[in-house]
Amino acid sequence: MDIQRDSQLQAYTKPKKRKGIRDDPIMQQLLRHLPEDLAQSYSDEQLIGIKTMLGDRVWNRHSIDSRGTFSLPFIKWRFYYVLLLGKNRRAFSRREKQVSTAAILLLLTSGVLLSILLGLITLYIAKSALGIDLLPESSTGLWQWLSSD
Repeated sequence: MDIQRDSQLQAYTKPKKRKGIRDDPIMQQLLRHLPEDLAQSYSDEQLIGIKTMLGDRVWNRHSIDSRGTFSLPFIKWRFYYVLLLGKNRRAFSRREKQVSTAAILLLLTSGVLLSILLGLITLYIAKSALGIDLLPESSTGLWQWLSSD
């Protein structure tokens, strides 16, 4: 009885329309840049191959998109530059997350150590300016160097 009911349900449900490769937004954008006759000449199999090669690349606009060429005097070559800046929408791999975390920790540690060093130097200069001598007969020479100017 369940088999008969399932077959009746399948008869009344609409089959889902399968999207073709030409309905893919990336392929539509690629084909839009080609002449019409050339765009229509690609088979679905060829378009699938192109999409596989391109991967998940999406051509979005960037907040800063500067591209150009320039040449230098007395050099016969021309050079090009590309500067793109925008929000990163990719998912990070595990390795990229690890490197990013390590870089942030290194930056924070460096900032804290630099702050401590500058604080200690400031305290030493203030101590020397007030004439406080914690270790008689020893000096770094920093106060003499600063006060000699």
